[in-house]
Amino acid sequence: MEMTTALWSFALVVGLLTLAPGPDTAVILRTSALGRRSEAWGVVLGVQTGTLIWGTASAAGVTALLTASQVAYQVVRWVGIGYLLWLGVKLLRSRGEETAPSEDAGAGGFVQGWRRGAFTNLLNPKMGVFYVAVLPQFIPAGAPHFAAGVALTFVHVVEGLLWSTVLLGFAQVLRGWLRRPAARRLMDRVTGAVVVGFGVKLALAD
Repeated sequence: MEMTTALWSFALVVGLLTLAPGPDTAVILRTSALGRRSEAWGVVLGVQTGTLIWGTASAAGVTALLTASQVAYQVVRWVGIGYLLWLGVKLLRSRGEETAPSEDAGAGGFVQGWRRGAFTNLLNPKMGVFYVAVLPQFIPAGAPHFAAGVALTFVHVVEGLLWSTVLLGFAQVLRGWLRRPAARRLMDRVTGAVVVGFGVKLALAD
């Protein structure tokens, strides 16, 4: 398999993964719909930072520990479950009293969003297992393993950024409706339920 063919094939596989809804998607939509553009972009870049770290670590062989060590996997898994449940319950208990869309927190909001996005991604051990299982299959024979792995990871990051841009644009349509506290409460309930659902799914997964 040539590198160009590998890149296109990997782009197809991770493209389908990117389009599949998950906690990352829920958090991005909720943050952007509330009008917090800098915080929403922080979430997006935080998620992609997590993807880049998972892919780079996998290319270096580090995340193979998640498949070789049941203890390591379970530790990351239960920390991730705890974080998702905490985030989801926090949203479910929200009273919809967030600041108005025009009151974006600027640089502080960006950092907060980046941290939330990175944690949501990095505390999902299935990302590490996915890269350990899938990435080596797309690295051509004879190609530098680490360099090729990082190049493939960047394909995933680019697709994630493009899809996130679409999500942010869609969320802007909801801004007027979400100026009402009742609408913000509904948005938080839906997002919280989705995030808690993924946490429970991760807890029940084999």
